[in-house]
Amino acid sequence: MTADTQPSLSPEQDAYLRERSDWMGAYLVLHAWGVIALAMAVFIAWPNPLSFIVAVVIIGGRQLGLAILMHDAAHRALFKNTRFNDTLGAFLCGWPVGASLTLYRPYHLSHHRHTQQAEDPDLMLSAPFPISQSSFWRKMRRDILGVTGYQRRMESFRLEMGDSPSRWQRLKNLIAAEKYFLLSNLAIFAITAAVGVWWAYFALWLLPLLTWYQVISRVRNIAEHAVVGDNDDRLRNTRTTLTNWGMRMVLAPYWVNYHLEHHLFVFTPCWKLPAAHRMLIAQGFGPRMELAPGYLAVLRKAVSNPHDDPDHGKPGDQRKRAALI
Repeated sequence: MTADTQPSLSPEQDAYLRERSDWMGAYLVLHAWGVIALAMAVFIAWPNPLSFIVAVVIIGGRQLGLAILMHDAAHRALFKNTRFNDTLGAFLCGWPVGASLTLYRPYHLSHHRHTQQAEDPDLMLSAPFPISQSSFWRKMRRDILGVTGYQRRMESFRLEMGDSPSRWQRLKNLIAAEKYFLLSNLAIFAITAAVGVWWAYFALWLLPLLTWYQVISRVRNIAEHAVVGDNDDRLRNTRTTLTNWGMRMVLAPYWVNYHLEHHLFVFTPCWKLPAAHRMLIAQGFGPRMELAPGYLAVLRKAVSNPHDDPDHGKPGDQRKRAALI
């Protein structure tokens, strides 16, 4: 894309999109944890199959929300205060869902530098598409049954242990890599146990993390870069998916569906991405932007391959993805 066709911002627009807020960052983190606690409380108060399914879906969505907020922290956009950004982004957002901000930041910034190019570390997530409907539903089945989540964790453990011949050294490597995940999850378990519902940690935290979180992470990954219009055009190699409030609640929390705007203005906090979208539309870029009217529309394109590949896309193929965000 030539320089004269790239979106531009006025100094006032640029300043607005760049401005971060400690108060808004704190609100978003508290909101994510508050929704999780409320969903747990509703099922505990009114236990039945429907409230359990609703709780799993909402909690899994907010777990993805925590990963998204960690993603904002990777861009130093979650908090204005750098110490708050890195500390809270890691300990309250990343580690509870098994994602490391330290590992994720350089990996993800490389994705931004080389989006949809051969050097893009995330290219393996989008290059295989379109796939067949049979292949897609096999993946969905593994995701919702927890197979994907389990296999990804096991693959992470193997990589973290390394190839030392010493079993003790491999164990020390694993503990060093996972200690913050373990500590944060121990804290969640301790809180549920303290209020007399220790089982909620397993049924209402680990289960959503291993199931619904995997489902919506896959759908989100597909929507962001799979089957886009032009890998070499910044307005077409990343997609924004326009969707309604309900879908954002369970599938795309914290404005993550505005992914094209995020790639164009990486310094922008997630809560300002709708404003960035309006600025682009006002400049007349709408017809040139990779926009989808909803996630179903994206999936129709992504699963349009008539040829099946039963072995493609196993969880281990995505092991380099430090966090599904």
